[in-house]
Amino acid sequence: MKTAAAQHSTRVAARTPKRRRATDLRTALIFIAPALVGLIAFYLVPTIRGLYLSFTEYGLFGDPIWVGLENYTKLFADKLFWNAMAVTGEYVVLNIAFQTVFALGLALLMYHVAKSTLIRGIILLPYLIANVVVALLWFWMLDYQIGIVNQVIEWMGLPRIAFFGNETWAIPTIAFVNVWRHMGYTALLLFAGLQAIPRHVYEVAALDGAGPWKTFWKITLPLLRPILVLVLVVTVIGSFQIFDTVAVTTGGGPVNASRVIQMYIFDKAFTEQEFGYASALASVLFVVIGIVAFLQMKFLRGNESELD
Repeated sequence: MKTAAAQHSTRVAARTPKRRRATDLRTALIFIAPALVGLIAFYLVPTIRGLYLSFTEYGLFGDPIWVGLENYTKLFADKLFWNAMAVTGEYVVLNIAFQTVFALGLALLMYHVAKSTLIRGIILLPYLIANVVVALLWFWMLDYQIGIVNQVIEWMGLPRIAFFGNETWAIPTIAFVNVWRHMGYTALLLFAGLQAIPRHVYEVAALDGAGPWKTFWKITLPLLRPILVLVLVVTVIGSFQIFDTVAVTTGGGPVNASRVIQMYIFDKAFTEQEFGYASALASVLFVVIGIVAFLQMKFLRGNESELD
């Protein structure tokens, strides 16, 4: 009898964890269901449909007509597409370079100098303003005729600059506007990474006689690498998707000098009604962003930490 009771207890004990895991799984599925439905409805389904449309000729009216690889063949011979990619590449390089450097400087200031929560909130404030509002604000401030920036430049005895109306200045100006808006948020992410670095590492470096500059290059940057790589991946992906600032300020001009790839896709889809071709452009952009993100993670070793 004791043996049978013991065997029964063992079977019940074995089933209990399985029942608990099944219950936990059902509970987890209930909680993630809303997000999963949104992911499928607003991301997965449109992505699959967009990929299908990229192989068709499709306008706003009528049914899609299958054309195979015709859109992609046309795409690689499209000079405006390559111009849009080159313009986007220029914007990405300028935006990432300046945003990363300024954000890292701000993060170091917040870590070593600006201990006040108020100051940290002020640094983050531009990010809380809608991108369209920021673009309009700087569009007025940098206006050639009435902009306060050009008035100051003229007061200094220098010629006025058509920041948004000049082929040379358009993309650097748009990059500056977005750096101003996003660098506070990027700095906050890097600041969180700085706080995760153990203090005793700096204490040991100080005992060894390492100065601030050597400590930064030999300790801070290597230990900050995982967060820095994450920030770079996120900001690069966001930079490839620049649209609203361009739409509000230059509209892609002058003479396609600021027509980034997102602007070109929008024009093809909603101005020229070439939804199939626009879908092919979007598919190529998706692949490019994926490759860039993969290369960043691989060569910058974003999944490794010097603390391990």
